[in-house]
Amino acid sequence: MGGNVMTLEEEVNMPSQNELKTLTLSEFWGFNLNRRKLKKKINRWIKRKTKQQNDDSSVSSCQLENAPCHKQNNTALTNEDSILTIHTALIRWLRLKDKAHQLACSRAPKKGAKLPAAAKKKEVKVVNPLFEKRPKQFGIGGALPPKKDLHRFVKWPQVVRIQRKKMILKQRLKVPPPIHQFSKTLDKNLGYGIENFGVLMIDVGCATSLFKMLLKYRPEDRAQKKERLLNRAQAEAEGKTPEYKKPIVVKYGLNHVTYLIEQNKAQLVVIAHDVDPIELVVWLPALCRKMEIPYCIVKGKARLGTIVHKKTASVLCLTSVKNEDKMEFSKILEAIKANFNDKYDETRKKWGGGVMGSKSQAKTKAKERVLAKEAAQRMT
Repeated sequence: MGGNVMTLEEEVNMPSQNELKTLTLSEFWGFNLNRRKLKKKINRWIKRKTKQQNDDSSVSSCQLENAPCHKQNNTALTNEDSILTIHTALIRWLRLKDKAHQLACSRAPKKGAKLPAAAKKKEVKVVNPLFEKRPKQFGIGGALPPKKDLHRFVKWPQVVRIQRKKMILKQRLKVPPPIHQFSKTLDKNLGYGIENFGVLMIDVGCATSLFKMLLKYRPEDRAQKKERLLNRAQAEAEGKTPEYKKPIVVKYGLNHVTYLIEQNKAQLVVIAHDVDPIELVVWLPALCRKMEIPYCIVKGKARLGTIVHKKTASVLCLTSVKNEDKMEFSKILEAIKANFNDKYDETRKKWGGGVMGSKSQAKTKAKERVLAKEAAQRMT
């Protein structure tokens, strides 16, 4: 039964002392990581060694039950202790060898490897002893923290919130053409440029020149009216007949302007874009087009109100102008007709709104990409 059992070195394929010196770092790690397999091999070797000792013993059965058995167990225990000692020593030696290898790599770099960058000397800053550095402590009872941008935490007034919600609703909902036309106002510069008429330079076709023209024909305010009536009363008291010439002024008031349009006396109608409710003036562009009177939509009712000394004005109208302003007025009418009266058929077919948010647009584009991809696959 008894055969020669391999030695521990042969069982676990332990390298010799000379081979251990030539092991690479990856082989070190291989030994270190296969510790569990090494223990299993050592345990198998212990069992075989114990079995061989049991088979080779030639003592009687009674003797086997007492002292020899105790001796055999002591031998097995001694062998196991020595094997575990060898295993622990091997692992410890591999760890030390690994550390020594790493230290050698850090001290002496390999050939062809990049040399480590030279350590920069720290610049010692000269500190003025008169000015002591006192870092702030932002704890409880300490310094106040720096100010942050708290714009997104602001609780805005209800008026502002309503305005923003209204603006978003106008973007999302579909707007019919009669109302949508009020979102396209007279541009500051319509591209007609500056025309040179000899010495006179006239900037035509823009909202700036239109308001300059309207300011020339502002109606009199209360102080001017009081002064005029006082002069008239004094002249009548002296027995003179005062000469009174009706001035050319801007007409305002929705009912009054509507009457002038119906009587075909108006030469230019200016409508505010932000009249509330919009139903007050939504029909006015159609009436102007039917009566073939030039009209334009401008920003906004407060600016029109300043011309006639009011807070707001929804509609203004010019019935005539002075002789010196007729050339400039004709150019303004030409530009306004080209951008409003002539484009009426086009604007009455254009719907507004229907602009979704960024998230909704991203989802729609993603769906379109998927559908396009499926269509391309069907074609192929």
